[in-house]
Amino acid sequence: MMSSLRSSVPACAAVLFAGSASAADIASIHPIGFSADGQVFAYEEYGIQDGSGFPYANIYALDLAKDTYLPGTPFRVRLEEDDATIAKARWQVQNDAEAVIETHELANHPGELVAFNPITEVDSDPHRLRYRSVPVLPPVGEPNTLVLEEVPQALDPRCEGMVEKTVSFRLRFTELDGKPADDLVHEDQRVPPSRGCASSYRLAGIVSGTAMGGETVEVALVMVLSAGFEGDDGRWIAIPIKTVKSDAP
Repeated sequence: MMSSLRSSVPACAAVLFAGSASAADIASIHPIGFSADGQVFAYEEYGIQDGSGFPYANIYALDLAKDTYLPGTPFRVRLEEDDATIAKARWQVQNDAEAVIETHELANHPGELVAFNPITEVDSDPHRLRYRSVPVLPPVGEPNTLVLEEVPQALDPRCEGMVEKTVSFRLRFTELDGKPADDLVHEDQRVPPSRGCASSYRLAGIVSGTAMGGETVEVALVMVLSAGFEGDDGRWIAIPIKTVKSDAP
């Protein structure tokens, strides 16, 4: 199974976007997939680290019902050897994550990237996505609209002189199946240190899958923009916005 995942890497890299070693570090993203029951989602981010020039790759596996990482994850690789490459970093992190990916059969249920709003997009709203959950023609169902709202936070002392503000965020559906809505699906309770000096966010994508029984499960892909060595660095977090109720107590 892992060989099929690796063989898809060049195609995914061509569709998505890559960071640059000559500027700030905007990570690329590769959604890996959902478990058959819709309870787990995993994705990979990778790039060249701002400042050091070291290639890195991370794989995150989320328990969607709890909105937490699976035990023992995420998997992180950063290579500091002279001959290090992104390909080597990705190969190593995929080896590290192989047991989790195979146990949950994530590559068998890749889901669909039903909306995508990369940082290179000029005319789109960075905080709003309007999309249909099912990628078929003629269209099935009516659109959903998800919006991201930034919430100013007290400036972290360690970020003074690096950014003018630090922010958290919330996600809200303002439209569900074509009807007006006001459905809060995520609100930060705190800004974790892993986000660094987060100064803004981009609502950058929606991945939709179908769980056993036909229920739709979705995650929002949010890019965290934080102060880096040569500009803003971009890292990815996945937020469950439509989940399948777990039978576990």
